[in-house]
Amino acid sequence: QVQLVESGGGLVQAGGSLRLSCAASGRTFSSSALGWFRQAPGKEREFVAAIRWKAGSIYLADYGDSVKGRFTISRDNAKNTIYLQMNSLKPEDTAVYSCAADSQTGTLSHLEGQYEYWGQGTQVTVSS
Repeated sequence: QVQLVESGGGLVQAGGSLRLSCAASGRTFSSSALGWFRQAPGKEREFVAAIRWKAGSIYLADYGDSVKGRFTISRDNAKNTIYLQMNSLKPEDTAVYSCAADSQTGTLSHLEGQYEYWGQGTQVTVSS
């Protein structure tokens, strides 16, 4: 059974940092695209970032416009885990953050429908 489990969420003041983790189990995702999405109350789910392996030690990553320059996605294939380093957090970053895996296309899609595995999510709250 495939599971994605997020951790690292919490409450932080504006300007602060948090690091989210997403540990996968049940299969390896070394050649898959793994991503982060977020959903704030009353809003649609939003693409945050995605990463996939390209070759050797080279990975490709893509980011949503609202987090570029502040968030960094990374992965450790040996641990079957991805991370989201979030810096310069803003109150508008408050949301439930979920990780997702696309084992079919391997593309860095911004579309949630492209991802077939999802975690339960972790709450991030940024106070002003």
